[in-house]
Amino acid sequence: MDTPGNTSPLLPRRWRHQFPQLSCATSFGLKTTIWSELGGSVGDLGTYIPIVLALSLVNHIDLGTTLIFTSLYNILTGFLFGIPMPVQPMKSIAAVAISESQTHLTVPQIMAAGISTASVLFLLGATGLMSFIYRFIPLPVVRGVQLSQGLSFAFSAIKYIRYNQNFTTGKSGSLRPWLGLDGLVLALSAILFIVLITGSGDSAENDAPLETEELSSSNSGYHRRRRLHRLRVLSAIPAALIVFLLGLLLCFVRDPSIVKHLSFGPSKISVVKITWEDWKIGFVRAAIPQIPLSVLNSVIAVCKLSADLFPEREVSATAVSVSVGAMNLVGCWFGAMPVCHGAGGLAGQYRFGGRSGASVLFLGLGKLALGLVFGNSLVRILSQFPIGILGVLLLFSGIELAMASRDMNSKEESFVMLVCAAVSLTGSSAALGFGCGIILFLLVKLRKWDCSLGIWGGFFSKPNSSIDVETGTV
Repeated sequence: MDTPGNTSPLLPRRWRHQFPQLSCATSFGLKTTIWSELGGSVGDLGTYIPIVLALSLVNHIDLGTTLIFTSLYNILTGFLFGIPMPVQPMKSIAAVAISESQTHLTVPQIMAAGISTASVLFLLGATGLMSFIYRFIPLPVVRGVQLSQGLSFAFSAIKYIRYNQNFTTGKSGSLRPWLGLDGLVLALSAILFIVLITGSGDSAENDAPLETEELSSSNSGYHRRRRLHRLRVLSAIPAALIVFLLGLLLCFVRDPSIVKHLSFGPSKISVVKITWEDWKIGFVRAAIPQIPLSVLNSVIAVCKLSADLFPEREVSATAVSVSVGAMNLVGCWFGAMPVCHGAGGLAGQYRFGGRSGASVLFLGLGKLALGLVFGNSLVRILSQFPIGILGVLLLFSGIELAMASRDMNSKEESFVMLVCAAVSLTGSSAALGFGCGIILFLLVKLRKWDCSLGIWGGFFSKPNSSIDVETGTV
């Protein structure tokens, strides 16, 4: 978690002191098997593929360029953060670009929105303001944002599974048929397979802890050892990777002619020319709604979730904010899709086995190979990917993110969290839910405010029931 020292401005000579967690020498290493990390590497593709495919088809963003740049982001973040830090599309910008008004945003306007958002986040991180904000946001409000985002992913996933989708319009169509290469039976089979292999997402040790007393009994100890061995074998199977590879195979089965339309070689990368009108339209229509979402979900929620999942690996709000800014301040000038670090992507990669930077490193290497070999022609393959399978991956990612809110132990905390989540979902705005959550939290604290503690002590003292996000203890 951030310390007060992290709130000071960043200076070149103090860069290493501001980012002690970015030491490559100690951050990278396997914490599980390679297969587990490979399984986790595809855990966030349920959100990545639909958005990047829609932007490629509707707004003509070059998929090859996006794959190359996002692959480099994945590789760098894997080494620097040492956890499966995801690289996800900026969802609000994508939503505006695809569906808003009669005229879709052009590529220069999308890039202008991404650069504008990145500039704000880079400034907040470099000046230490993001760390200051992170330290004083109440945990129930953050949990409310995470819960709403997780449920939103889950609701979208159910739509992907139940209905045919048209990503170019962003609308659901008719009910998905039961049979077929993208039918309900395929999606439900994938769900059953993942649940059978991964269960609720806990490790084998958590599923079947061995008690000393039980081991003393030869009979019960034998059966528990067998069960633990079976669960360890199952946990070593990369369920998400198998499901994803099945989806890739079905792409060619559904439309064998796509092989003829593939072209080899990377896309030509050039600088995007952005006019003053593009800056104005991109900032007003796309950057303004994206900035609060990026602050909340791409920085605050990611840092809180990483503290829950990886308490031994500190990730500061300063580092994450600067990382999001730097990625887009470079890539967007060359036409790469605006990206961020999303809490949903982190939850998805963790859910399917990602435990270290190796997970996103493998994903980055895979993206880089595809981008260099197939370039923009990969759009033809992804357009045939079974949407039901994408829905399955997105469903488990959303549920994992929503389950991060289970540590609200008091009624007061749960009340604030649920109201924040409800407003975020019904208002389709994380910023609106966040604002309501902050006001509600202050009102609840004001009701019990002890004047002798002062303003900060009365409002921001943590209740005894709060969970310590650093140690994971109550």
